[in-house]
Amino acid sequence: MPDRAPDVRPDPAAPRGALHPRLAERWLFRGIYGLVLASAMVAALDVPGGEADPGQDALWVLLTALASGAAHGYAHVIAQRASGAGTARPSRARAVLAEWPLVVAVLPTVCLLLGAVAEWWTEDTAVDVALLFNTVALFVLGVSAARTAGLGWLSSCRAGFMDMLIGLVVIAADALIE
Repeated sequence: MPDRAPDVRPDPAAPRGALHPRLAERWLFRGIYGLVLASAMVAALDVPGGEADPGQDALWVLLTALASGAAHGYAHVIAQRASGAGTARPSRARAVLAEWPLVVAVLPTVCLLLGAVAEWWTEDTAVDVALLFNTVALFVLGVSAARTAGLGWLSSCRAGFMDMLIGLVVIAADALIE
């Protein structure tokens, strides 16, 4: 008689259709970092009274995300080496490439700025929409991660709101600085 795998029943607390827990964790950590980074960069590059250069701003947002992802991935390698944690370590390149959600999270902001380069809208509009989009994305990411962790809808919305507060702080700081 052939061997059969035991029936594996899904965790009833985990919502159906949710992200795989490891993917949700990756997006929560790196995705939120990327969204906050993009918001802070686009707010800082939008200098009132300065000459608008959305192409250069888009390049800076993208390069900063790539540098941050590389630095964060390499920091994991250094931390593992310093802790002496086992011999089964991912390669340096794999650790850096694992930061892809951080870079992907800045792409909507980059695309909005490139739309200003194409003169579909102004850079000010691109910045405002990017800040709003990133803030809403922070909420969605927080809710999704909380649902994947098995929380109910109310608790998940509270978690999403807490993540969204980070985006609102960036928007408030941008408004106060301008």
